[in-house]
Amino acid sequence: NVKEYLVYLKKHKTLALIKDGRVIGGVCFRMFPTQGFTEIVFCAVTSNEQVKGYGTHLMNHLKEYHIKHGILCFLTYADEYAIGYFKKQGFSKDIKVPKSRYLGYIKDYEGATLMECELNPRIPYTELSLIIKKQKEIVKKLIDRKQNQIRKVYPGLTCFKEGVRQIPVESIPGIREAGWKPSAKDKCKELKDPDMLHNMLKNLLAQIKTHPDAWPFMEPVKKAEAPDYYEIIRFPIDLKTMTERLKNRYYITKKLFIADLQRIITNCREYNPPDSEYCKCANTLEKFFYFKLKESGLIDK
Repeated sequence: NVKEYLVYLKKHKTLALIKDGRVIGGVCFRMFPTQGFTEIVFCAVTSNEQVKGYGTHLMNHLKEYHIKHGILCFLTYADEYAIGYFKKQGFSKDIKVPKSRYLGYIKDYEGATLMECELNPRIPYTELSLIIKKQKEIVKKLIDRKQNQIRKVYPGLTCFKEGVRQIPVESIPGIREAGWKPSAKDKCKELKDPDMLHNMLKNLLAQIKTHPDAWPFMEPVKKAEAPDYYEIIRFPIDLKTMTERLKNRYYITKKLFIADLQRIITNCREYNPPDSEYCKCANTLEKFFYFKLKESGLIDK
């Protein structure tokens, strides 16, 4: 099934690709300096040497040759098997050369696709691979340098263990320092002004703390008063801890704040009997803070 081709016309030129003393590929072309383009008549690399970059190497040398001779356009008729190769080399089916410039100069092949490649005289095509490799190395070094500047190990997230099912990306410690920025869509999900949310939560927490039934939840449970508390309750939380978290800007979303409030109530019900004084306080306080959340517009009414 090996097909052999012979192209020999005096007006044509051929660029040969030689490896270990034998020809493994080549491109035959005809230059039309008066028309400002070159026709690529035939281009091939032997089958056992394909997919090794030789086709690109060959085309890059052809491009350099034409830049030196002031011709910055290639035209070629590509069969269906060659279209992919020519696309990789910068050829397009979108022909910008006026038809009047090539009509009657190049042969019109039936069943083939006319493709064009515009050359950029500022690009050193034969050095392109090396330049791209160096660029990648430079970018990698810049990334490494930036990472070293901001490298910091943050403690792992604990909010998921505490019952929170999802959190916004911006609440992950260090994410902003690493260069992440929220999209316009993400910004609309929460209050646009973080300080506004902070002040609302601060005001709400102050009201909860002054509620007459908040007294059992003001501070962490003392082990002396309930020795088995921390064996039963895996994720303890209290109003004092919430105040510290608020001060440290932990509550960047209302979800985190509401989750901690609800955890106080859930923990109380889990540890204490339903008819205990503590559970009665929890029931009243829960109704109060949900009323306040609705009143402030933090949750739907």
